[in-house]
Amino acid sequence: MHRFFVPQIPPDVREIRLPEAEVHHAARVLRVQVGDPVRVLDGAGGVGEGVVASVGRREVLLQIERQTRHAPPSCRIELLQAIAKGPAMEGLLHRAVELGCARLVPLLADRSVSRPDDGTAKQARWEALAVEAAKQSGNVWRMVVERPMTPADWIARGARPELLLIASLELPVQSPRRALESFRIARGRGPASVGLLIGPEGDFTAAEYAAFRGVGAVPIGLGPHVLRVETAATAALAILGNELETSVAV
Repeated sequence: MHRFFVPQIPPDVREIRLPEAEVHHAARVLRVQVGDPVRVLDGAGGVGEGVVASVGRREVLLQIERQTRHAPPSCRIELLQAIAKGPAMEGLLHRAVELGCARLVPLLADRSVSRPDDGTAKQARWEALAVEAAKQSGNVWRMVVERPMTPADWIARGARPELLLIASLELPVQSPRRALESFRIARGRGPASVGLLIGPEGDFTAAEYAAFRGVGAVPIGLGPHVLRVETAATAALAILGNELETSVAV
């Protein structure tokens, strides 16, 4: 079944015209035919199911037969990722969407090798990839991608997840499960939001570690071996998603 992204699907809508970018993908790439079953995602938990009603060069009309709205996850996961080199960052972004990450904050860490010249253009590129990954995986929640920023800028803005974890090569560390258990014991409930910090290939500097610990970051370990950044992010998101049961797909 083909999936398409249409923001702000009206309730009880019976017909949907695909946005321009989706028309090209549907008509020219997928070559959909009248009667093909389709699923429409709005990125905010809404799903429409139906069939292709008509196909033209500049317009694709869908007939919607059923709508569903999913409740938000009980805990939102935010990935604060030091920017990796092009292919690694794009692959990491796809895995993040597949694993239910709600927000990606690209960090310009001191040791980040990749430093985009145009942060706005890069953000737009990553946002488009996040939409494609959501359609491919069936994630009903669109991952927000922020503009690249330094760790200091992120700390200075103040708004932070309830529980902040940092994948650390420094000792001592604890497992992600233990960190979540400690939060539950202290608060009497699970966290409503979790932030996950992943450093660059050369790791965060001592000063960056100190700054993150200063705002409550809890060091966690991901096993006995040194992981590439995309492996570390994928492993940590998978562990957290399993513990928090946040992944939603259709």
